[in-house]
Amino acid sequence: MKNPRDGASSGLMKAAFLALLLVAACQVQAENVVVRNIEPSKEHPRNSEGSFATLASGRIIFCYTQFYGGAADESPARIVQIHSDDHGRTWSEPKVVVENTAGNNVMSVSLLRLQDGRLAMFYCIKNSWLDCRPHMRVSTDDAATWSEPKLLLQAPGYFVLNNDRVIQTSKGRIILPLGYHRSRLSDPHSSKSFDARAITMWIYSDDAGQTWQEAANWWAIPVASGSGLQEPGVVELPDGSIMGWSRTDQGAQYGFTSTDGGRTWSPPVPTEMKSPTSPSSIRVLPGTTDLLAIYNDHSGKFAFPAKKRTPLNACISKDGGKTWPVRKLLEEDPDGWYCYTAIHFTKDNAVLLAYCAGDSKVGGLNRLRMRRVSLDWLRE
Repeated sequence: MKNPRDGASSGLMKAAFLALLLVAACQVQAENVVVRNIEPSKEHPRNSEGSFATLASGRIIFCYTQFYGGAADESPARIVQIHSDDHGRTWSEPKVVVENTAGNNVMSVSLLRLQDGRLAMFYCIKNSWLDCRPHMRVSTDDAATWSEPKLLLQAPGYFVLNNDRVIQTSKGRIILPLGYHRSRLSDPHSSKSFDARAITMWIYSDDAGQTWQEAANWWAIPVASGSGLQEPGVVELPDGSIMGWSRTDQGAQYGFTSTDGGRTWSPPVPTEMKSPTSPSSIRVLPGTTDLLAIYNDHSGKFAFPAKKRTPLNACISKDGGKTWPVRKLLEEDPDGWYCYTAIHFTKDNAVLLAYCAGDSKVGGLNRLRMRRVSLDWLRE
């Protein structure tokens, strides 16, 4: 004779099983996990800023700056590459792709899939406090080999191109945002020769990187400042205009707009991205007109220590960067130092973020962290 409790027990087991499935589905849907920390070591005291690209095979590569012999911005460094075959969940060990050929280092890489199918790599060759300029390489075999480096700016000087910053617009124009720092002295080995007060300028190419020209105007910050307009970035908005921004010491990112594809730019004005002197990274969310910005949000929505690069936040704008109503915490350690984020969308509805995640123990820029976040989590 069948025990009536058997049916009840079976029903409870099915309910429990369904509940577990639901929890698992929610966890996958709301994924937000650190997938790798690349820690500093005696051999490599700093591992920092980089950029992603997806190859035709589906493999994702990430190139970043690997320092040796010191952790300062002028210390020796090369560019190395790691890869993932599971949408960024696990990563290989690094291999060198650009050896150091500079007086100081090669660093600050941007990868860009060109509209002609080639893969482009941009980075700075830093020879001294008087000489830092952007270069370009291209690959016709999906990063297996690279061309020789091409100097993009003939003028001498110290030009900062941040990592993961280069774009190609829907009309095919490649735009590089640059922070130019004048020289105060003539000694190439003294940091006193470097003027931290940057101007923001742009160069662009209409022939896939063969030739380059400067935008018709550049801008200095219109207030007294120790930073000027540093470490600029650009993003093409869905209406075809270009939004630009630069970090400042004024408590906010300053913004620019171009309506002619980057040839001319509006004067800089403070934006709603309240932040310390730390860069912001911005992309258009796939399949939408929304913007995703990763930066140190000092708007007051979350607690923050003044002038420090923490917390790190993911913010979404639905009005072209005018306001950022959706703000999510990625990192909140008050001793943390989070900056120079690379953003890359995967084919399984997630975004990969790679950024410096140091602290007072290891140094602010010395630990590289990779995080995988589902787009559903961002929109929660």
